[in-house]
Amino acid sequence: MNSILVTGATGHLGSAVIETLLKKIWADQISVITRNEEKRAAFEARGFNAFLGDYDNLATLEQAMKGVDTVLLISSGDQGDRIQEHKNVIDMAVKMGVKHLAYTSRCMRDRNTLVNQLMVEHFKTEDYIRESGLPFTIFRNTLYMDAIPQFVGGQAALDRGILLPAGEGKVAFALRSEMGEAMAQVLLNETCENKIYSFTGDQAYSFDDIASALTALSGKEVKYTPVERAVFAAMMRQRNVEEALTQKILDFITDIKNNQEAEITNELAFYLGRKPTRLNEGLKLVLAL
Repeated sequence: MNSILVTGATGHLGSAVIETLLKKIWADQISVITRNEEKRAAFEARGFNAFLGDYDNLATLEQAMKGVDTVLLISSGDQGDRIQEHKNVIDMAVKMGVKHLAYTSRCMRDRNTLVNQLMVEHFKTEDYIRESGLPFTIFRNTLYMDAIPQFVGGQAALDRGILLPAGEGKVAFALRSEMGEAMAQVLLNETCENKIYSFTGDQAYSFDDIASALTALSGKEVKYTPVERAVFAAMMRQRNVEEALTQKILDFITDIKNNQEAEITNELAFYLGRKPTRLNEGLKLVLAL
Protein backbone atom coordinates (compact mmCIF):
# COMPACT_ATOMS: atom_id res chain seq x y z
CA MET A 1 0.00 0.00 0.00
CA ASN A 2 1.51 3.31 -1.12
CA SER A 3 -1.39 5.63 -0.36
CA ILE A 4 -4.78 5.30 1.30
CA LEU A 5 -8.00 7.26 1.64
CA VAL A 6 -9.74 6.76 4.98
CA THR A 7 -13.38 7.80 4.99
CA GLY A 8 -14.97 8.49 8.36
CA ALA A 9 -11.53 9.54 9.53
CA THR A 10 -12.74 11.66 12.45
CA GLY A 11 -14.70 8.83 14.09
CA HIS A 12 -13.25 6.61 16.80
CA LEU A 13 -12.65 3.67 14.46
CA GLY A 14 -11.09 5.79 11.71
CA SER A 15 -8.87 7.54 14.24
CA ALA A 16 -7.61 4.20 15.58
CA VAL A 17 -6.80 3.04 12.05
CA ILE A 18 -4.93 6.23 11.24
CA GLU A 19 -2.85 6.27 14.41
CA THR A 20 -1.65 2.74 13.67
CA LEU A 21 -0.96 3.53 10.01
CA LEU A 22 1.23 6.45 11.09
CA LYS A 23 3.62 4.03 12.78
CA LYS A 24 4.61 2.71 9.34
CA ILE A 25 3.75 5.35 6.71
CA TRP A 26 3.88 9.16 6.47
CA ALA A 27 0.89 11.43 6.94
CA ASP A 28 1.15 12.62 3.33
CA GLN A 29 0.41 9.04 2.21
CA ILE A 30 -2.97 9.26 3.94
CA SER A 31 -5.98 11.12 2.59
CA VAL A 32 -9.04 11.80 4.72
CA ILE A 33 -12.55 13.17 4.23
CA THR A 34 -14.39 15.08 6.95
CA ARG A 35 -17.62 17.07 7.10
CA ASN A 36 -16.08 19.62 9.46
CA GLU A 37 -13.80 22.40 8.14
CA GLU A 38 -12.04 22.87 11.48
CA LYS A 39 -11.18 19.16 11.59
CA ARG A 40 -10.14 19.23 7.93
CA ALA A 41 -7.75 22.08 8.65
CA ALA A 42 -6.36 20.22 11.68
CA PHE A 43 -5.65 17.15 9.54
CA GLU A 44 -4.02 19.30 6.90
CA ALA A 45 -1.81 20.96 9.52
CA ARG A 46 -0.56 17.50 10.49
CA GLY A 47 0.45 16.75 6.90
CA PHE A 48 -2.55 14.72 5.72
CA ASN A 49 -4.30 15.23 2.41
CA ALA A 50 -7.58 16.45 3.85
CA PHE A 51 -10.84 17.09 2.01
CA LEU A 52 -14.13 18.66 3.07
CA GLY A 53 -17.20 16.65 2.15
CA ASP A 54 -19.21 13.49 2.72
CA TYR A 55 -20.28 10.31 0.96
CA ASP A 56 -22.87 12.19 -1.09
CA ASN A 57 -20.35 14.73 -2.42
CA LEU A 58 -19.14 13.11 -5.62
CA ALA A 59 -16.75 15.95 -6.49
CA THR A 60 -15.00 15.57 -3.13
CA LEU A 61 -14.83 11.80 -3.48
CA GLU A 62 -13.26 12.15 -6.92
CA GLN A 63 -10.71 14.69 -5.73
CA ALA A 64 -9.83 12.65 -2.64
CA MET A 65 -9.23 9.46 -4.64
CA LYS A 66 -6.77 10.95 -7.12
CA GLY A 67 -3.51 9.03 -6.86
CA VAL A 68 -4.85 6.76 -4.12
CA ASP A 69 -4.37 3.00 -4.44
CA THR A 70 -6.42 1.89 -1.40
CA VAL A 71 -9.75 3.17 -0.08
CA LEU A 72 -10.97 2.23 3.38
CA LEU A 73 -14.74 2.72 3.40
CA ILE A 74 -15.85 3.03 6.99
CA SER A 75 -19.57 2.31 6.97
CA SER A 76 -21.88 5.29 7.14
CA GLY A 77 -24.34 5.98 9.95
CA ASP A 78 -28.07 5.42 9.59
CA GLN A 79 -29.09 9.08 9.34
CA GLY A 80 -29.43 9.00 5.56
CA ASP A 81 -29.52 6.48 2.71
CA ARG A 82 -26.36 4.68 3.63
CA ILE A 83 -26.60 2.03 0.94
CA GLN A 84 -26.52 4.80 -1.67
CA GLU A 85 -23.71 6.54 0.20
CA HIS A 86 -21.68 3.33 0.13
CA LYS A 87 -22.42 2.87 -3.58
CA ASN A 88 -21.18 6.42 -4.24
CA VAL A 89 -17.80 5.58 -2.71
CA ILE A 90 -17.54 2.19 -4.43
CA ASP A 91 -18.55 3.56 -7.84
CA MET A 92 -16.05 6.40 -7.56
CA ALA A 93 -13.30 3.96 -6.58
CA VAL A 94 -14.03 2.03 -9.78
CA LYS A 95 -14.04 5.22 -11.85
CA MET A 96 -10.75 6.44 -10.37
CA GLY A 97 -8.94 3.14 -10.86
CA VAL A 98 -8.41 2.43 -7.18
CA LYS A 99 -6.56 -0.87 -6.78
CA HIS A 100 -8.07 -2.02 -3.49
CA LEU A 101 -11.25 -1.31 -1.51
CA ALA A 102 -11.61 -2.20 2.16
CA TYR A 103 -14.94 -2.04 3.98
CA THR A 104 -15.99 -2.19 7.63
CA SER A 105 -18.85 -4.68 7.84
CA ARG A 106 -20.25 -6.61 10.81
CA CYS A 107 -19.58 -10.09 12.15
CA MET A 108 -23.01 -11.74 12.33
CA ARG A 109 -23.77 -15.47 12.48
CA ASP A 110 -26.40 -15.72 9.72
CA ARG A 111 -27.31 -12.86 7.38
CA ASN A 112 -30.47 -14.68 6.32
CA THR A 113 -32.06 -14.63 9.77
CA LEU A 114 -31.14 -11.10 10.88
CA VAL A 115 -33.88 -8.94 12.38
CA ASN A 116 -31.95 -5.67 12.32
CA GLN A 117 -32.12 -4.23 8.78
CA LEU A 118 -29.12 -2.00 9.48
CA MET A 119 -27.02 -5.15 9.73
CA VAL A 120 -28.56 -6.49 6.52
CA GLU A 121 -27.32 -3.33 4.77
CA HIS A 122 -23.74 -4.29 5.58
CA PHE A 123 -24.13 -7.51 3.62
CA LYS A 124 -25.83 -5.71 0.74
CA THR A 125 -22.78 -3.44 0.61
CA GLU A 126 -20.51 -6.48 0.60
CA ASP A 127 -22.48 -7.85 -2.36
CA TYR A 128 -22.12 -4.56 -4.24
CA ILE A 129 -18.37 -4.54 -3.65
CA ARG A 130 -18.07 -8.03 -5.12
CA GLU A 131 -20.18 -7.02 -8.11
CA SER A 132 -17.95 -3.97 -8.70
CA GLY A 133 -14.99 -6.15 -9.58
CA LEU A 134 -12.69 -4.21 -7.25
CA PRO A 135 -10.12 -6.24 -5.31
CA PHE A 136 -11.44 -6.09 -1.76
CA THR A 137 -10.85 -6.65 1.91
CA ILE A 138 -13.88 -6.92 4.18
CA PHE A 139 -13.51 -6.41 7.91
CA ARG A 140 -16.40 -8.02 9.75
CA ASN A 141 -16.19 -6.42 13.16
CA THR A 142 -18.00 -7.51 16.29
CA LEU A 143 -20.14 -5.20 18.41
CA TYR A 144 -18.03 -2.58 20.13
CA MET A 145 -17.40 -3.07 23.83
CA ASP A 146 -17.55 0.72 23.86
CA ALA A 147 -21.31 0.43 23.15
CA ILE A 148 -22.13 -1.44 26.37
CA PRO A 149 -22.91 1.80 28.28
CA GLN A 150 -25.57 2.64 25.69
CA PHE A 151 -27.27 -0.72 26.22
CA VAL A 152 -27.16 -0.76 30.01
CA GLY A 153 -27.82 2.94 30.64
CA GLY A 154 -24.31 3.95 31.66
CA GLN A 155 -23.40 4.12 35.33
CA ALA A 156 -27.12 4.26 36.20
CA ALA A 157 -27.01 0.48 35.76
CA LEU A 158 -25.04 0.29 39.00
CA ASP A 159 -28.15 1.43 40.88
CA ARG A 160 -31.12 0.17 38.86
CA GLY A 161 -29.63 -2.93 37.25
CA ILE A 162 -29.92 -4.01 33.60
CA LEU A 163 -33.32 -4.66 32.03
CA LEU A 164 -33.19 -5.81 28.41
CA PRO A 165 -35.06 -8.27 26.16
CA ALA A 166 -31.78 -10.02 25.30
CA GLY A 167 -32.44 -13.34 27.00
CA GLU A 168 -29.23 -15.29 27.45
CA GLY A 169 -27.79 -14.12 24.14
CA LYS A 170 -24.06 -13.49 24.05
CA VAL A 171 -21.76 -11.06 22.25
CA ALA A 172 -18.04 -11.47 21.53
CA PHE A 173 -17.42 -7.81 22.43
CA ALA A 174 -14.12 -6.13 21.55
CA LEU A 175 -12.81 -2.60 21.91
CA ARG A 176 -13.25 -0.38 18.87
CA SER A 177 -9.68 0.88 19.15
CA GLU A 178 -8.28 -2.65 19.00
CA MET A 179 -10.33 -3.49 15.91
CA GLY A 180 -9.06 -0.29 14.27
CA GLU A 181 -5.49 -1.26 15.15
CA ALA A 182 -5.94 -4.75 13.68
CA MET A 183 -7.50 -3.36 10.51
CA ALA A 184 -4.51 -1.10 9.99
CA GLN A 185 -2.12 -4.01 10.49
CA VAL A 186 -3.90 -5.94 7.74
CA LEU A 187 -3.82 -2.97 5.38
CA LEU A 188 -0.13 -2.42 6.05
CA ASN A 189 1.08 -6.01 5.91
CA GLU A 190 -1.27 -8.20 3.89
CA THR A 191 -1.72 -8.47 0.15
CA CYS A 192 -5.19 -7.86 -1.22
CA GLU A 193 -6.61 -11.29 -2.04
CA ASN A 194 -10.37 -10.69 -1.72
CA LYS A 195 -10.28 -11.74 1.90
CA ILE A 196 -12.78 -11.43 4.73
CA TYR A 197 -11.50 -10.93 8.27
CA SER A 198 -13.72 -11.48 11.31
CA PHE A 199 -12.54 -9.49 14.29
CA THR A 200 -14.11 -10.55 17.60
CA GLY A 201 -13.16 -10.89 21.21
CA ASP A 202 -11.88 -14.27 22.39
CA GLN A 203 -14.86 -14.75 24.68
CA ALA A 204 -18.58 -14.11 24.30
CA TYR A 205 -20.51 -12.47 27.13
CA SER A 206 -24.17 -12.32 28.12
CA PHE A 207 -25.70 -9.34 29.88
CA ASP A 208 -25.69 -11.49 33.00
CA ASP A 209 -21.90 -11.67 32.60
CA ILE A 210 -21.85 -7.88 32.22
CA ALA A 211 -23.90 -7.47 35.41
CA SER A 212 -21.49 -9.75 37.28
CA ALA A 213 -18.51 -7.78 36.00
CA LEU A 214 -20.11 -4.50 37.04
CA THR A 215 -20.79 -5.96 40.48
CA ALA A 216 -17.13 -6.93 40.86
CA LEU A 217 -15.87 -3.57 39.62
CA SER A 218 -18.23 -1.33 41.58
CA GLY A 219 -18.81 -3.26 44.78
CA LYS A 220 -22.55 -2.80 44.21
CA GLU A 221 -24.81 -5.71 43.38
CA VAL A 222 -25.91 -5.29 39.77
CA LYS A 223 -28.59 -7.63 38.43
CA TYR A 224 -29.58 -8.41 34.89
CA THR A 225 -33.30 -9.00 34.38
CA PRO A 226 -34.40 -10.35 30.98
CA VAL A 227 -37.70 -8.70 30.02
CA GLU A 228 -40.15 -9.20 27.18
CA ARG A 229 -40.12 -6.93 24.12
CA ALA A 230 -43.47 -5.40 25.08
CA VAL A 231 -42.23 -4.55 28.57
CA PHE A 232 -39.11 -2.93 27.17
CA ALA A 233 -41.14 -0.95 24.62
CA ALA A 234 -43.37 0.33 27.44
CA MET A 235 -40.24 1.41 29.36
CA MET A 236 -39.07 3.35 26.33
CA ARG A 237 -42.43 5.09 25.97
CA GLN A 238 -42.25 6.15 29.61
CA ARG A 239 -38.90 7.76 28.81
CA ASN A 240 -40.43 9.52 25.76
CA VAL A 241 -38.24 7.62 23.32
CA GLU A 242 -39.61 7.79 19.77
CA GLU A 243 -41.27 4.60 18.50
CA ALA A 244 -38.94 4.38 15.49
CA LEU A 245 -35.86 4.49 17.71
CA THR A 246 -37.37 1.97 20.11
CA GLN A 247 -37.95 -0.41 17.20
CA LYS A 248 -34.32 -0.05 16.07
CA ILE A 249 -33.11 -0.84 19.57
CA LEU A 250 -35.43 -3.84 19.85
CA ASP A 251 -34.26 -5.23 16.52
CA PHE A 252 -30.64 -4.82 17.58
CA ILE A 253 -31.25 -6.59 20.90
CA THR A 254 -33.29 -9.36 19.28
CA ASP A 255 -30.31 -10.29 17.13
CA ILE A 256 -28.22 -10.42 20.30
CA LYS A 257 -30.84 -12.66 21.93
CA ASN A 258 -30.57 -14.94 18.90
CA ASN A 259 -26.78 -15.14 19.33
CA GLN A 260 -26.08 -13.42 16.01
CA GLU A 261 -23.14 -11.64 17.70
CA ALA A 262 -21.68 -14.65 19.52
CA GLU A 263 -19.17 -15.83 16.91
CA ILE A 264 -15.59 -16.09 18.20
CA THR A 265 -12.44 -16.10 16.06
CA ASN A 266 -8.74 -15.72 16.83
CA GLU A 267 -8.12 -13.22 14.03
CA LEU A 268 -8.24 -10.09 16.17
CA ALA A 269 -5.72 -11.57 18.60
CA PHE A 270 -3.48 -12.63 15.71
CA TYR A 271 -3.28 -9.16 14.15
CA LEU A 272 -2.96 -7.41 17.48
CA GLY A 273 -0.19 -9.77 18.54
CA ARG A 274 -1.86 -10.10 21.93
CA LYS A 275 -5.14 -11.14 23.49
CA PRO A 276 -7.99 -8.66 23.05
CA THR A 277 -9.10 -6.73 26.13
CA ARG A 278 -11.38 -8.82 28.31
CA LEU A 279 -14.73 -7.68 29.69
CA ASN A 280 -13.74 -6.45 33.17
CA GLU A 281 -10.82 -4.37 31.89
CA GLY A 282 -12.90 -3.03 29.02
CA LEU A 283 -15.77 -1.99 31.28
CA LYS A 284 -13.30 -0.13 33.51
CA LEU A 285 -12.26 1.87 30.46
CA VAL A 286 -15.64 2.56 28.86
CA LEU A 287 -17.48 3.30 32.12
CA ALA A 288 -14.56 5.03 33.87
CA LEU A 289 -14.81 2.71 36.89
